[in-house]
Amino acid sequence: MSNKTALIFGGSRGIGAACVRALARDGFDVAYTYVTGAGNFPEYLDQRRCLGYAVDIRDPDQVAGVFSFVAKDFGGAPDCVVANAGINVPGSPLAQFDTDSFRRLVEVNIVGAFNVLREAARNVKDGGTIIALTTSLVRCAVPGVGPYSATKAAVECLVRSLARELAARKVRVNAVAPGPVDTDLFRSGKGPEALQRSAAMSPFNRVGEPDEIANVVSFLASDRASWVHGQIVQPNGGLI
Repeated sequence: MSNKTALIFGGSRGIGAACVRALARDGFDVAYTYVTGAGNFPEYLDQRRCLGYAVDIRDPDQVAGVFSFVAKDFGGAPDCVVANAGINVPGSPLAQFDTDSFRRLVEVNIVGAFNVLREAARNVKDGGTIIALTTSLVRCAVPGVGPYSATKAAVECLVRSLARELAARKVRVNAVAPGPVDTDLFRSGKGPEALQRSAAMSPFNRVGEPDEIANVVSFLASDRASWVHGQIVQPNGGLI
């Protein structure tokens, strides 16, 4: 019997790359998208378990197109879609927040996520799973990140509605909302004091690792999570 297929949007680095590895480890053939760097997963290439596609999620035609490529290359529609692609920008108080930066957040994190979730709803196999990445900061107010958190709150609203809409097809829809996670994107522009402030948000006094988030994603994609639906799961080290 052939493996199930997962399609991960934003899978070339950070949490997305960890999701590629976790889902491949747990038995999925994996397709993933990227914008600039294609990523590198040599441990899976010999088994034709991992293929990358350049996609700008702001473009609905490119998003729709990758589902067609996956159907051709992997022999059918995906069993699991992970909507991980997104951006952040340097934070600042709302009164000083740059208009163009906010528009970038909206175009990628809301419009792009809408494009991905809409095509996932149209194309994922019956009985499959859709998982979106958001942030625990939707529920934990931090100065300077309100616009970013607002875009992720919009994604959570889409997830909850989609969960009700796809239930008749036995498609489970959930979101994973991490706290701070140690990725290159997270560290960009932060000095030691800022990194320590992020670590101090958890009573364990550290930030999460990408693999810790990817393991939750892989669990939600599996039959072990058969009764988890319409939920926002928060792997955040006790950030409350």
